[in-house]
Amino acid sequence: MGSNSSRIGDLPKNEYLKKLSGTESVSENDPFWNQLLSFSFPAPTSSTELKLLEEATISVCRSLVENNPRTGNLGALIKVFLSRTKELKLSAECQNHIFIWQTHNALFIICCLLKVFICEMSEEELQLHFTYEEKSPGSYNSDSEDLLEELLCCLMQLITDIPLLDITYEISVEAVSTMVVFLSCQLFHKEVLRQSISHKYLMRGRCLPYTSKLVKTLLYNFIRQEKPPPPGTHVLPQQSDGGGLLYGLASGVATGLWTVFTLGGVGSKVAAASELSSPLANQSLLLLLVLANLTDAADAPNPYRQAIMSFKNTQDSSPFPSSIPHAFQINFNSLYMALCEQQTSDQATLLLYTLLHQNSNIRTYMLARTDMENLVLPILEILYHVEERNSHHVYMALIILLILTEDDGFNRSIHEVMLKNITWYSERVLTEISLGSLLILVVIRTIQYNMTRTRDKYLHTNCLAALANMSAQFRSLHQYAAQRIVSYTCRHLRRYVYVLDKLYFPHSHCSTLQHCFSTLSDNGEELLSLTCSHILRSYASSLFSLLSKKHNKVLEQATQSLRGSLSSNDVPLPDYAQDLNVIEEVIRMMLEIINSCLTNSLHHNPNLVYALLYKRDLFEQFRTHPSFQDIMQNIDLVITFFSSRLLQAGAELSVERVLEIIKQGVVALPKDRLKKFPELKFKYVEEEQPEEFFIPYVWSLVYNSAVGLYWSPQDIQLFTMDSD
Repeated sequence: MGSNSSRIGDLPKNEYLKKLSGTESVSENDPFWNQLLSFSFPAPTSSTELKLLEEATISVCRSLVENNPRTGNLGALIKVFLSRTKELKLSAECQNHIFIWQTHNALFIICCLLKVFICEMSEEELQLHFTYEEKSPGSYNSDSEDLLEELLCCLMQLITDIPLLDITYEISVEAVSTMVVFLSCQLFHKEVLRQSISHKYLMRGRCLPYTSKLVKTLLYNFIRQEKPPPPGTHVLPQQSDGGGLLYGLASGVATGLWTVFTLGGVGSKVAAASELSSPLANQSLLLLLVLANLTDAADAPNPYRQAIMSFKNTQDSSPFPSSIPHAFQINFNSLYMALCEQQTSDQATLLLYTLLHQNSNIRTYMLARTDMENLVLPILEILYHVEERNSHHVYMALIILLILTEDDGFNRSIHEVMLKNITWYSERVLTEISLGSLLILVVIRTIQYNMTRTRDKYLHTNCLAALANMSAQFRSLHQYAAQRIVSYTCRHLRRYVYVLDKLYFPHSHCSTLQHCFSTLSDNGEELLSLTCSHILRSYASSLFSLLSKKHNKVLEQATQSLRGSLSSNDVPLPDYAQDLNVIEEVIRMMLEIINSCLTNSLHHNPNLVYALLYKRDLFEQFRTHPSFQDIMQNIDLVITFFSSRLLQAGAELSVERVLEIIKQGVVALPKDRLKKFPELKFKYVEEEQPEEFFIPYVWSLVYNSAVGLYWSPQDIQLFTMDSD
């Protein structure tokens, strides 16, 4: 490149790069390297510039691929870099700008070359290119060193040992980026790699001892969120001949987050370079997530995951068990604060999920915090703005809530934390509400969004599981939260009646239903004469009232006959018929959540009783429904008991008077009249082979938000790109 290179477009014509990739061997001691590495040009600040850099690099790389087996120039470049890194720490202490600047440039070239090499060739070919050396005619050297392993060890040492100063910031970022690039072979395979050069070098051999130190350093880079130094303060000033421009990593590009679902696509969101305040923190977090999600080697577990699973708080003085490898300690308070502040990004939420799920020390520490609102509120805000987030981010946020709600202490404490003026909640002005009630509101809103838009069964199942875990500890529910619990249940009860009417009263199947009723006496004709509009208009004459007692069998017979006739002709059930099971599942779970609250904390929740009484006419219609009859017993008992007390109190009661009667009635209601059900408890368990989900997800984050790295969309095989 040299001091005269100032534009990306000039790179293919650059005389130094031509020599590097040409047919002439260059010794590692040649003055040429000082000339090659004395370049400066502006960092790419847009996807267009990153693409230009990629295209320019490819032309040089392809020439090097052809000539390197004879010249060994790639190996010479790496040896030049390796020799310089031995003096890097001393150079940082001595503020040797020129030496650090040239060493950074060497690594930048290596990173660009390595990225294209990995994309363009197999792992076997890649390894061969790192073993080629300049050879005299007739000479033979069977003891060639493994430069690739040496390079990786050197990068780990650079990341962990070089002090982070203004003059070393760029090279620290570049070292992390180069490790990400080394691992990027996964991008070019559809299947998850279970055996690769990543496993060969990073899980055994010389790199293995650096595991805990590397993970610790990457975590601290994320915690500290160090901003890049101002341009011009950390490397050489502009070249005197005007041919060079400052090259810095202060400006980077963070594009949108890819998703395989429906909440966004590749390139659908673009963040300005200025929004990425710490390229080093961002890049370190991405590398950490990639390492943590590597599959286990054939003969050894992933050591980086082991390190993440076992690290402890710096205040924990207990010794590590000898059976735990790669153990280290880190300041949990600093980590907690960083996680609270950074939840706007997918990768920070994924890190929080990883730590909560895999590290019991972290989970115990977080659940013991007295300021959990600082962590929970950003998670709730992610779920609240579900339409603006990609589905993976929403899913991770929801699983975090599910993991937290597995703890009864958490479920109790969130109702004791009072919040004021939640500005991002726009459905209603919430001047004061408990964290627990806000959590209920947001989760119900997420279920509602999912049921009407994305229709992802796993999403609503996990939402309901989180509410179920909390239900026994519901305390002093905000009137709006209580109202939303009941109104959302009623919405699905109405929807259920509508779908049943559509399913069991189609014109094409009247004869089938008529046959079912012809075997029964009296009210069969009355039921057949009902229309959908009549059912929806008057619940007093609804389907379930008419099918009380002996006619409860009609639905079952009609269902079997109808589905039998459809399946015999290989005609799929219509959408509304397929919805029936999902709606019934939601109703059942919401009724269980209400029942759990009534059974365990009725005296703490007068607003929930009030909401049930307000909608009592609808609940009464489902009293004898075969799918809900058991769970309706307690709800029906509570509604009947308090309705009787209100009736005794007279008409025209104010809201305040009704609540007063409810509070008095709670004391009078014998607790033994409420039927006990098994406690609602759900525990999050990862699917089998979770790597099939997490590895593509992590690499989609790298693809979209890594600083200064670009891969052609046409080359990506691991995940499907949007057409937009």
